[in-house]
Amino acid sequence: MSGGGGVTIAKSRPEYYFYEARKLAGKPLKVLDGAGEQMSFYGRTLAWIPKTLVHYTREVLRLLAEVAFGTGGLAVVAGTVGVMVLMSGFTGVVVGLQGYSALDQIGSQALTGFLSAYVNTREVAPLVAGLALSATVGCGFTAQLGAMRISEEIDALESMAVPSIPFLVSTRVIAGFIAVIPLYVLGLLASYLASREITVIFNGQSAGNYDHYFNLFLPPADVLWSFGKVLIFAFVIILVHCYYGYYASGGPAGVGVAVGHAVRAALVLIAVLDFFLGLAIWGTTTTVRVGG
Repeated sequence: MSGGGGVTIAKSRPEYYFYEARKLAGKPLKVLDGAGEQMSFYGRTLAWIPKTLVHYTREVLRLLAEVAFGTGGLAVVAGTVGVMVLMSGFTGVVVGLQGYSALDQIGSQALTGFLSAYVNTREVAPLVAGLALSATVGCGFTAQLGAMRISEEIDALESMAVPSIPFLVSTRVIAGFIAVIPLYVLGLLASYLASREITVIFNGQSAGNYDHYFNLFLPPADVLWSFGKVLIFAFVIILVHCYYGYYASGGPAGVGVAVGHAVRAALVLIAVLDFFLGLAIWGTTTTVRVGG
């Protein structure tokens, strides 16, 4: 085999095993090096945000419209708005159907409104919002930045003394962070409405009974914490997707690879963040008491 500098090392010689051992030992260091590079990128992106708001306001507004309503084929379904509402609505239907069915087995189907307020607000709606954001906005940002990188547009910006990170990355972080607030409002309302309608119309439960338990077990604090979770999800998702797009390489195929890496990383981070945020917010205290 070939060692460093084009030197061929025979497999029977001790140098071969030394080379393999050194390569194996260097893998953890490569992981740490990559993590350090990501942290440096995220830090620079955040540091540029104040100046970005001042100097690139028009670009932020353009990206804000793109995030909300989409471009090209995504605009057919009203962009991210349509995706968010549809996904939240269908998951709300599932919560209503499965919740009523499960509670009906123990004679507590009247508490379906409680289940909708509890499950949709704390877990289902934030997770769906994070997934929708990654699948639409995040992938779009990765592909855009990746295409700019392989076509040397980013290098051209730098050569014209235009700092690429604030112009391309910080603007996208700001736009995504702002856009997710009204998007999540629509998604959360869609999940509530879908759960209510499927329970009242399909299962025949009294609307007054459903609304009573829904309002009783939906404290404003839970809604605010739910928004907090989604804002953190959005912030992390956009940073991760922009990182993989900004450092894409290998031609057009490399852009696809970057999108795949970004989606996998974003999904894992959503799951991990959901666990720790849920534990931190509702793990030791509760805003809802069923009895006692």
